[in-house]
Amino acid sequence: MSTIDEVKSRIDIVDLVSESGVKLRKAGKNYTGFCPFHDNRRTPAFVVWPETGTWRCFGQCNEGGDIFKFIMKRDGLDFKEALQNLAAKAGVQVEQFTLRQQERREQNDHLRDLLEEAVLYYAGFLKQAPEVLAYLHEKRSLSGETIEKFGLGYAPPGWDNALKHFTGRGYSEEDLLDSGLLSQNDSGGTYDRFRRRIMIPIRDERGRMTGFGARIVDPEDVPKFLNSPETPLFSKGRLLYGLERARKPIRAADQAVIVEGYLDVIGLHQAGFENAVSPMGTALTEDQFRLLKRFSRNIVLALDPDLAGEKGVLRGLESARQAMDRDSELRFDVRGLLRHEARLQANLRVASLPDGLDPDEIVARDREEWPRLVEAAKPVVMHVLDTLMADKDISDPRVKAGIASQVIPLIEDLPNPIERDSYRQMLARRLKVDERTLLEPQVHGRPGRQPRRRKEQVQTLSEVPTAAVNPALKTECYCLGILLQRPELLNQLDRLLQQAGLTPIENQDFGYTDHQILLQIIRQSLDQDKVDPREFIDIQAANSLQELVHDLRAQTSEPDPVEERILEELQRGIIKMRRLNLGANINQLRFLQEEAQQDGDMRTTSYQELVLQHTHLLRDLDQASLKLSLRRQE
Repeated sequence: MSTIDEVKSRIDIVDLVSESGVKLRKAGKNYTGFCPFHDNRRTPAFVVWPETGTWRCFGQCNEGGDIFKFIMKRDGLDFKEALQNLAAKAGVQVEQFTLRQQERREQNDHLRDLLEEAVLYYAGFLKQAPEVLAYLHEKRSLSGETIEKFGLGYAPPGWDNALKHFTGRGYSEEDLLDSGLLSQNDSGGTYDRFRRRIMIPIRDERGRMTGFGARIVDPEDVPKFLNSPETPLFSKGRLLYGLERARKPIRAADQAVIVEGYLDVIGLHQAGFENAVSPMGTALTEDQFRLLKRFSRNIVLALDPDLAGEKGVLRGLESARQAMDRDSELRFDVRGLLRHEARLQANLRVASLPDGLDPDEIVARDREEWPRLVEAAKPVVMHVLDTLMADKDISDPRVKAGIASQVIPLIEDLPNPIERDSYRQMLARRLKVDERTLLEPQVHGRPGRQPRRRKEQVQTLSEVPTAAVNPALKTECYCLGILLQRPELLNQLDRLLQQAGLTPIENQDFGYTDHQILLQIIRQSLDQDKVDPREFIDIQAANSLQELVHDLRAQTSEPDPVEERILEELQRGIIKMRRLNLGANINQLRFLQEEAQQDGDMRTTSYQELVLQHTHLLRDLDQASLKLSLRRQE
C-alpha cells in the first residue's frame, strides 16, 4: 500500500469534514450538509460519499474531490503540504521515495510472480493426490469447481521438492526464503516449509498473492495449521482470508461475517454466503477491522462454542493483550474487540455456532440455518453476559459479584454514555440487584477506585475503497497507468474524444486529487521538449507522488502493441468514468431536489436544471459509446 493509500485508509472523510465544523446528516448511504466554502446556508448542497471517500458541492462552488482536495481548499495548501498534514493526523510517516524503495517494490513484484507460480505448482500435486481430493470432496463437501476457483493445492512429502523445482526455474534460495516457501534450520541449511499439507493461497484485498495457509492431512502431523512466515508480502495482522472475493458481497449485504478457518470461508462461499472472511489464526487486529470497514461497519463474529463460550471469554478477559499467538486458534479478545468497535465506530456482534459444528458443516446439513444464526448474533457485551450467566446459580451473591466484576469493566470501556447506562441497567435487571450497587468501587475489586470513564469523543478511522473495489477508481488507475507508460497518447485521446462529440480529458474526470495532479503532470510533460516525457513525469512526481507513479505503472499490464486498440480502451475507460460520476451525481441531485420540494426551497428549479444537464451529458456519452462499438465492428 502506498503512503497516499495508507493515509486515505486511516482518515474517515465524514469525520474530517465534521471536524471542520460542517454538520452532516445521514441521507441514505451518503451525508449532506451546508458547504463550508461559500456563504449559502439555505440548502444543504454539500454531499459526502463515504464509500468512495469523496465530496462534492452542488451549489455555488460546483467543486468536489477527496480528503486531500478538501484540506487543500480549506487551508490553502498544495498537495504535498496536504499530504504531510493528513499523514501526521493519521500517524503515517511520509518517506522520500528513493532508489532503494523502488528496488524493494520491484523485488516484491518478483516475489508475487514466484508465489503465483507456486499456486500452480501445488495445484498440480493435488490432482495427483486422490486421498487429499477425497478429503476435500467427502469430508469438506467441496466441489471440483470450488477447489479450482480458490486455487487449492497440495504440498507433497519431501524436504526439497519446492527448492529443486523453483531453483530449476531460475529463482534463488533467497527468493524462496523471502517468499516464505523455504525455512532455514539452525545450521543455515534450507528446506521446504510446506510438506504433506493442503495448500490454500492467501491474497490481499486487491487479489495479489501474499503467501499460503496450510492444513494437515494426517491427523498425527503438527501443527494443524501452518501459515507463511512474516515476509515483505505476508503480514497476518494486515490480511483477511477471502476478502478479495468477499468485498463486493460484504458491501451488497452491508455486513461482514468473520469465521475461524480458511476452509470455513470456502465452504460458506460455495453455499452462496460470500460475505465471509477469516483472520490468520490470531486475535483480530485494528488493521483487519479497518479493512472490513471499507465495505461495511456491521461485523459478525461467528465462533464455535469453545471460543465464544465461557472458556474463550474468560481467557480474553484475563489476558486481553497477552494471550497466546497460535496459528491454530483464533483468540477471543473481548476488551480488544470492544476497543476496535468503539475506535472504528463499528457494529460488532457475536454469533455462537451450535453442536460443535464448523460453519461449512452447518451449511452442508441445512443451508437455511446459517442466515438464522447470523441474524441472531448479539452485541459483544450481551454475548459475554449471557455466556457468563449460562448454567449459573444467579441467586448466589458470590456468583452475582463474580459476573459483575467481569462485565462492568467492559461496560466502562464503552465510549458512549447512553450505551454504558443501558448495559448497566440490563446487568442490574439480569442479576436482580440495585443498579446503584454496580457503581460502587468494590465491584471492581479495587477499593476506593471509581469506574473509569473514557472520553466521549473517540477518534475514528475509515477507509477509501481500493482500486479493486471501487469501479470508478479502478478505471482511473487503469487509464492513468497506460498514460504514464505512454504519455504521448494523451493528445491523440483528446482528439478522438472531440471527434466523438465529447470534451477532452479534464481534471474533474478523476475523483481523486493525486490522480488529478498526475494528469496535469502528464500534460506538462508533452508541453516541454527538454527531456523525455516519462523522465519529466518522474522528476515532477518525485517524493510525494513517485510511489504512486511506480504503483500505477506496475499494476497496469503492458499496453497492447496496436496503438489503435490502446486508444479505444482508453476512450472506453474515460466514458465509463464519466458515466459513473454522472450517475452518482444524478442520484444525489434527485434526492436534494425532492428534499428542496418538501421544504419549499427555491433551489428546486436549480436542482432540476442540473439533473437535466447531467442527463444530456449521459445521452452524449451513450452516443459516443455506440459510435465506438460500431467502429469496432467495422
